[in-house]
Amino acid sequence: MNKRYKNSFGFTLVELLVVISIISVLVSIVAVSFRSSQAKGRDTERKNDLKQMANALELYYSDYGKYPDASAGQIVGCSGAACPWGSGTFTDGKTVYFKVVPKDPSTGFNFFYRIVDSPTNQKFQLFARLENTQDQNCLGGDCANPPVTYSCGTYTCNFAITSPNTTPTE
Repeated sequence: MNKRYKNSFGFTLVELLVVISIISVLVSIVAVSFRSSQAKGRDTERKNDLKQMANALELYYSDYGKYPDASAGQIVGCSGAACPWGSGTFTDGKTVYFKVVPKDPSTGFNFFYRIVDSPTNQKFQLFARLENTQDQNCLGGDCANPPVTYSCGTYTCNFAITSPNTTPTE
């Protein structure tokens, strides 16, 4: 027998496979955790954008005594036209209430604006779709089956911010 191979140090194929499988499991756990963190971050951005938009709507209300009209889920406030989410400037021609109307941070998701009591425009609702199914702020406490049927893109909206005198389900 050749002595050169008897005293060599190395890993067996089984040892290498065990190490590779352990590393694979750890990488998959980290990847799932990272995706969850990204979804929660986008949800936080959605909530903040809708709060800022609600503040702009309140400023508009203080100037005109009513909220702007809605058209197909968009705010009619871009110099008399519907404001496309993500590109329009919410303005009355004199005052800029929101420089660029926010857009949902995910592809396939949209915000939705609704006037509850048209034509008096005394109540509004802003809707979004949250990705985190465990979020405490989902409508009715159920992210998967919200009590509203408004479309936020390819999914039903499950989060809302409203004027102080209404509820998301009104």
